[in-house]
Amino acid sequence: MTQEKWGQLRQQLLKTVGQNNYKTWIEPLEFSDLKDGVATFHVPTNFIGNYVSQNFADLILYELNSTGASVQRVSFRVPANATAIPAKPVFKSAKAKPQTSESGLTAAPLDARFTFDSFVVGKPNELAHAAARRVAEGGPVTFNPLFLYGGVGLGKTHLMHAIAWELRARHPELNVLYLSAEQFMYRFVQALRERKMMDFKELFRSVDVLMVDDVQFIAGKDSTQEEFFHTFNALVDQNKQIIISADRAPGEIKDLEDRVKSRLQCGLVVDLHPTDYELRLGILQTKVENYRTMYPELNISDGVLEFLAHRISTNVRVLEGALTRLYAFASLVGREITMELTQDCLADVLRASERKISVEEIQRKVSDHYNIRLSDMIGPKRVRTYARPRQVAMYLCKQLTSRSLPEIGRRFGGRDHTTVMHGVKRIEELKQQDGQIAEDIELLRRALEA
Repeated sequence: MTQEKWGQLRQQLLKTVGQNNYKTWIEPLEFSDLKDGVATFHVPTNFIGNYVSQNFADLILYELNSTGASVQRVSFRVPANATAIPAKPVFKSAKAKPQTSESGLTAAPLDARFTFDSFVVGKPNELAHAAARRVAEGGPVTFNPLFLYGGVGLGKTHLMHAIAWELRARHPELNVLYLSAEQFMYRFVQALRERKMMDFKELFRSVDVLMVDDVQFIAGKDSTQEEFFHTFNALVDQNKQIIISADRAPGEIKDLEDRVKSRLQCGLVVDLHPTDYELRLGILQTKVENYRTMYPELNISDGVLEFLAHRISTNVRVLEGALTRLYAFASLVGREITMELTQDCLADVLRASERKISVEEIQRKVSDHYNIRLSDMIGPKRVRTYARPRQVAMYLCKQLTSRSLPEIGRRFGGRDHTTVMHGVKRIEELKQQDGQIAEDIELLRRALEA
């Protein structure tokens, strides 16, 4: 029995078992040797070996004997150097097309823009970025799963795609599967409908790295959760890497089974915090560098990026979309990107991004910052320990809200509007004289606008 003969037999088996069965079960088999009437085949996993042994062993034995070889039985085993059996890379190109793994499982398309090089690192996301980098290096699994969570537009999907691209580049032999929780659920339902649960289980258990985006979507789907739970356990038992993302922490996802929550919490759980001013400015500067090649004739005035970073603080996608819109508009009308143009072009975005800060919120933040009780700050006491924070809070209310002076005074224990005016004026003077006061106000402003 030679490799050439086995190649011919594979073609015969393809005709007999059909394309799907061949791709899933026969193609991974590698002929090893024929000794003492036992034909030995190498298989990637024990599961494949057991499945082929139960369902196709008699057929393979018949085909082997039909060539004139004397074979009494066939044996399937995983070689000691299992990594020597390379899997085809999941991701074949940078084009946004569904990618197919060796097992026949279609992965979600990867965005070529989402790499580590294009990810802007700042204080709110530096831990998530470092953890993603560590996982993307491959090698021994240190924390499993890696669970990334954060609000909309903070970079979860970007990091997931970046990990997949990096793994593809560093370890093309790995079978990496990236998909959304919705796709996982869809494939599970499809397998149930077509009665192919064994195929489904094997497909998902044969990957080296499983990446599931937006896992909160399986909450409330009991059967899908159960299958995800078993898939998760099977991969962890095989020491395979799992990377999960969601819009909130595992313990905060409603209708998620406790056993699934506990599994998701057993690895490294990393929060992507809301972006701060510096990070937003860094993202805008990076985008501008990219736009310079597309719009070389366009100039952007000083202060525009700072203005956008300050005003659009909730969502990076909205921030990037605003800059894209600004460049497109300026190129169409042939004008420089000035502050006036920015305010005209993005009037609706700027209005929507204005976060309404309440007087109560300011009072709470200031009392926490100065470590005093809210009741003392609002109360009648005039000692400096309470009076200075009170004046700071009044100043911030005047700057960050549209409330009138009498209204602000009423919220501070029924004080007169002249008291508020005096407090605001006093803080404005102290800002010029006392660096500590200026720093406190800037910190509080950032905390309130974050």
